[in-house]
Amino acid sequence: MWWIPVSVVIVLLVILIISNVHIVQQSRAYVVEWLGQFHTVWNQGPHVKVPFVMRVVKKVSLKEQVADFPPQPVITKDNVTMQIDTVIYFQITDPKLYTYGVEHPMNAIENLTATTLRNIIGDMDLEQSLTSRDVINSRMRAILDEATDPWGIKVNRVELKNI
Repeated sequence: MWWIPVSVVIVLLVILIISNVHIVQQSRAYVVEWLGQFHTVWNQGPHVKVPFVMRVVKKVSLKEQVADFPPQPVITKDNVTMQIDTVIYFQITDPKLYTYGVEHPMNAIENLTATTLRNIIGDMDLEQSLTSRDVINSRMRAILDEATDPWGIKVNRVELKNI
């Protein structure tokens, strides 16, 4: 009869050990906290988590991602209102900054894209804005990339999908 409690304890220990071994895929990174404070970032490969002390806070994809934002109303220098649909291609370069840098990164990028687009188009008249898509794309990419650096995000491309 003594073997029942021993076998239960052994099974529980095996389950505890197996549930605390994490294998991180190549295109991902895990942000880990130790007692509620940032501890480390796990890159690809196997890792062992200390039970009840360590916690995986966020699983971050390091692949290039696409964000398609709804059309934004913008006003040109000659007071013409038009709708511009934008798509941005970005990649997370620093999982720690991405996790702790800004509360809702996608909302922040969307708002930043909208305000940047309004600023750039506001300095152009209608004809300029229709003929200089490449200039608008490159200026937006440079501004967005610089602004999202503190969030651990690199903006690779910005495209005006529809004007």
